[in-house]
Amino acid sequence: MNPKAEYFSMLDLLIVLARHKRKLILVPFSAAALAAGLTFLMPNVYTATVQLMPPQSESGASALLGQLGGALGGLATGALGGKTTNDTYIGMLGSRTISDELIKRFDLAKVYETNYSSDTRKALKNATTFINSRDGMIIIEVDDTDPKRAAAMANAYAESLQNLTRSVAVTGAARRRLFFQTQLDQAKKSLAEAEVALKNTQEKNGVVQLSGQAQGILEAAANLKAMIASKEVALRGMRTFATSNNPDYIRAEQELNALRAQLSKVETAPNSGNGDISIATAKVPAVALEYGRRLRDVKYFEAMYELLAKQVELAKIDEAKDSAMVQVLDPADVPDKKAKPRRTLIVLITMLAAFVLTLLWVVVRELVSSSAEDRDTAARLKELRHDLQWRSKR
Repeated sequence: MNPKAEYFSMLDLLIVLARHKRKLILVPFSAAALAAGLTFLMPNVYTATVQLMPPQSESGASALLGQLGGALGGLATGALGGKTTNDTYIGMLGSRTISDELIKRFDLAKVYETNYSSDTRKALKNATTFINSRDGMIIIEVDDTDPKRAAAMANAYAESLQNLTRSVAVTGAARRRLFFQTQLDQAKKSLAEAEVALKNTQEKNGVVQLSGQAQGILEAAANLKAMIASKEVALRGMRTFATSNNPDYIRAEQELNALRAQLSKVETAPNSGNGDISIATAKVPAVALEYGRRLRDVKYFEAMYELLAKQVELAKIDEAKDSAMVQVLDPADVPDKKAKPRRTLIVLITMLAAFVLTLLWVVVRELVSSSAEDRDTAARLKELRHDLQWRSKR
């Protein structure tokens, strides 16, 4: 090879390859043999897979406050809960609650040989993969050196997710149930207080016998107040997603105003004649009025309690349906083939990398060697080495 050549020609490269053919063959094969030996020291890792089918849409069976209007019922589903995405379930699968449950169940601190809970959770996270597939399914993959344990852990993930969705308000139905349950508990408490107040009034004034007309008016007022309170509860839910210009919101508000007007007429308006047999509650005698008001409160909270109790039961039915929809489509079987390490691929990549590095080394070495024979190039190389020193002096 001409030492004064400025660059390698193809012939020069072939000469270099021929000159160092032993290195180019022995080094890659030696590296491949070493990689093969190391991979055989690595334990086999098995992957178990579970495929879940999450809820695809909200069931919507609980028409919110069905007695208060169809439009209001349809909108309540959107107000108090919506479609649960797969990302929510994947986040739950990776939660500390489920992780700690699996760590305790399979004694993973001993399996992973970790001393701290945080390290065990990290090891479990590295051994687990959650995939949100394009077809809407959730895939859980668990890696472990024991194929039986890998399958058991994958199925345990699915089981833990189903249990967690039953205890946490993930779906809209669960959120509706919690919402109405809170309102129901308040109504129950208020009903108990109203019954105590009625009892105290009876003990104070004695038993008061209302006329059928007065009692009917008071019961009508109580029912109207219960319907107004129920409508107000629904409107509070609608405000979370609908503006004041929403047609359904406007219609519901108009219905509420109409109910309030009816209540005002029952409580204060005089008899209009022309066959109107109603009387205002203000016209009832004082003692009877006090008793009637207490009785009206009891009737009101009884009606309110009944309305909310129906909605709680409907929400429970929805919640049971939604919880059952998180289904295991394909449970994990014990894997019969290892997933890792991929020994053949590792050996081939190692051999290729060793060949490329060896080729670069011999080419650079030949370039440096040939350049050293050229005085000008040798001087320039010497200057370069001098400049590369940390404390170079001119």
